[in-house]
Amino acid sequence: MKTLAKWSVDDYHRMIEAGILRDRRVELLAGEIVEMSPETPIHYNTAKRGARYLEELLAGKADVRFNGPITLPDSEPEPDIAIVRLPESAYNDRHPGRDDIFWVVEVAKTSLKKDLDLKTSIYASPEIQEYWILDLSARRMIVLREPQNGQYATQQVIREGAIVPLAFPDIQVSVERLLA
Repeated sequence: MKTLAKWSVDDYHRMIEAGILRDRRVELLAGEIVEMSPETPIHYNTAKRGARYLEELLAGKADVRFNGPITLPDSEPEPDIAIVRLPESAYNDRHPGRDDIFWVVEVAKTSLKKDLDLKTSIYASPEIQEYWILDLSARRMIVLREPQNGQYATQQVIREGAIVPLAFPDIQVSVERLLA
């Protein structure tokens, strides 16, 4: 029988500050330091274009972060896109935390299983209200809402049209544009 030691967010930050994780693409997920999937060009470009598009739609309403960490109780994932509260200057000394986050977006080309399984519980446990997965292989968007007991109660698959984010009922986001 193996017993794994779990790392805290503070432990993880100390490792980063000490340079232990320098030159490593890792994130803290449920107390474990996990290697991040290699980023394919289509993954990177889809996330970057999606972040730019959401910045246009949410100008003056939210900060749209691209490939940056967020701090949760036992994790510090780096979602492809995180939509967080303004002002941006609030994050000069810390990463956005649970109460700052409107929703997160992950782009999946090779990481769909991880994004659907592990990341779903990581985002649902602290009750992030909305989690979108852009599944590039199937050309669809998976929308997860209503966090309950570490999972999302509702899951919707959208291939075209628009979605209205829970936090911004006056905004319509084009699914085709996010998947472009």
